[in-house]
Amino acid sequence: MSHGQICVAKLEQHVPLFIFGDSLFDVGNNNYINTTTDMQANFWPYGQTSFKYPSGRVSNGRLIPDFIAEYEKEEFIPPHLQPGYHEYSNGANFASAGAGALVETNQGLVIDLSSELKYFIEVETLLKQNLGDEEATSLLISKAIYLFSIGTNDYLVPFIPKHSTILQKYPPHVLVDMVLGNFTIVIKEIYMKGGRKFGFLNLFPLGCLPVAKALNLSINKDGCAEEITEITELHNVALKELLQKLEIELQGFKYSYIDFHTASSERIKDPSKYGFREGKIGCCGGGPYRGFQSCGGKRSVREYELCENVEEYLIFDAAHPTEKAYHQIAQKMWNGDHNFAGPYNLRELHQS
Repeated sequence: MSHGQICVAKLEQHVPLFIFGDSLFDVGNNNYINTTTDMQANFWPYGQTSFKYPSGRVSNGRLIPDFIAEYEKEEFIPPHLQPGYHEYSNGANFASAGAGALVETNQGLVIDLSSELKYFIEVETLLKQNLGDEEATSLLISKAIYLFSIGTNDYLVPFIPKHSTILQKYPPHVLVDMVLGNFTIVIKEIYMKGGRKFGFLNLFPLGCLPVAKALNLSINKDGCAEEITEITELHNVALKELLQKLEIELQGFKYSYIDFHTASSERIKDPSKYGFREGKIGCCGGGPYRGFQSCGGKRSVREYELCENVEEYLIFDAAHPTEKAYHQIAQKMWNGDHNFAGPYNLRELHQS
């Protein structure tokens, strides 16, 4: 079969997965762009658990999209920028570690959300060239699930001294409006192309990440950075309201709002209930809470510690969960109740 050609019969059972976002979903795109080691994870001990080599995933092993592909009984979707991959009938992963909904977030070092959308439009054009407009839309574009994890960097970057940006001048509610404004443009563009089924992670309790707690910010009663906690909660409420509005506005729009925030908060507060020993400190990093992004010793800070048993940890480095945590979340995304993933979970979206 020639480059990019697709067997139509094979597509009848297919539900492609198109993945957008940041380091929670980046399976190695940043290996292929001109960036800094701050935005990469292609060195040890990243990948130590599942792959036994650093794939570019910012964790010790598999990420949420890897598990979702397994539940769909599909192969892992490689990074979109990996040379030689053209099997777009399975979907594509455009996510980029460090990316935000705003172009200004880590500008010039990442693939921001609007650039990820451009890559998707290129893929959609290719599929239509290969299959014809109608078949590409009915067999792939409208059956696909569009999965997003975005916003973390837009809200964390303004607080990190060496990444200080013009974003610092905006009050929290304005920043949230800007992030969700850009996000809405992307969702509507995919909808116009025929996309109907979407999954959205709300934000992890960002103020409780080791990287946030290691900054000199005021700490709330839960031991988390107060200002970052407040903007995270603003975003999560506004995202939920936005999706409810889009469901009314866009005919046939179906979505899963995934309460990553509550599930993570529960694990931070009571790790042993979920099979962890440590929920507040990273497994790999330096400084207080292992909150310096020094895991692997390849970034600006060289000194780091690595925990003995990663299976005991909720958080792998200064800002990212472990494979075990991702596995638990992915299972709930796929099969969980509607308090966690609603009004549809991903399995229901997959079957609809």
